[in-house]
Amino acid sequence: MKKIALLIIAMLVMTPISAVAGEGAAEETSEKIIQHPFQDDDESTKHWIVTPGGIYLGMGIHHSWDQINNSFEVGMLNVAAIKYRSFHGQELSLGVGIHHRSYSMKRPGMLERGMNSNVVTLGTYPIEDATVTKRRSSNLNLWTVQFPLMFTQRIYKKLEISVAGIMNWNTYARVDNRYEIDKVETNTHYKGLKQNKLNFDIMGALTWNQTGIYCRYSPGKFFKEGYGPEIKNTWTLGLTIGL
Repeated sequence: MKKIALLIIAMLVMTPISAVAGEGAAEETSEKIIQHPFQDDDESTKHWIVTPGGIYLGMGIHHSWDQINNSFEVGMLNVAAIKYRSFHGQELSLGVGIHHRSYSMKRPGMLERGMNSNVVTLGTYPIEDATVTKRRSSNLNLWTVQFPLMFTQRIYKKLEISVAGIMNWNTYARVDNRYEIDKVETNTHYKGLKQNKLNFDIMGALTWNQTGIYCRYSPGKFFKEGYGPEIKNTWTLGLTIGL
C-alpha cells in the first residue's frame, strides 16, 4: 500500500511539471509558425550565391499605339544572378537575362519599309479583300539582353514580393509579314531596324514558392526618333516560375 501511495503522489507531482513543459513547447512552436517579415529566419543563412531563375510569359494589356492588336513577351529574367540573402527574409540580386517581345498589328495594317530607307511605316496588304488575302499577319519582334536589379522581401512563409529595375540592351529587331493570295504565300522580313539600343523597365512580382504573377512596365520608345511609329508605355501581365 505504501508503494502504491508513493507512486500516486509522484504522478500527481509530475503532472503539472509536464503541463508546464507542454505549454512551453507549444509557445515555441507557435513562435516558429507566426513570423513577421523582418524576423530572423533560422532556416536560412546570410550568404552570397550565384544562381539562374525567373522564366516568364506575359501578354500585353496596354499599348500607346492603337494600331497594335496584341503583344506577348517571354524570357528568362536571370540566366545567372549574384544574390545576397539576409537573416530577415530579404534578398538582393543583380543578374543578366534574355527577353523577347512581339507586337502584332491590327488588320488590314501591315508594317513596311522602303527599299532605300530605314524608316518603318504602316501600310496595307496588296489586296484588302479578306476572301482573297488570307493568313495575314504582321509582327514587330525585339530581342533583348536584360540586366535586372531586384529586391525581394518574404511576407509570410513562402510568400514573397519582388520589385526590379531592368536595363535593356535591345540587340536585334525585325519585321515579319506573311500573307497568301490565290494560294501563293508571301513572307517578307525587314532587318536592320533603328530601334533604341538602351531603355529601362520596371517589374513587380508576387510569388508563392517561387511561382506567381508579375507586371512589367516599359516606358521607353521602341524606335529612334523618326524611324518608326511611336511605340512606348507598354504594360504586360503574366506568369513567372522560379523567380
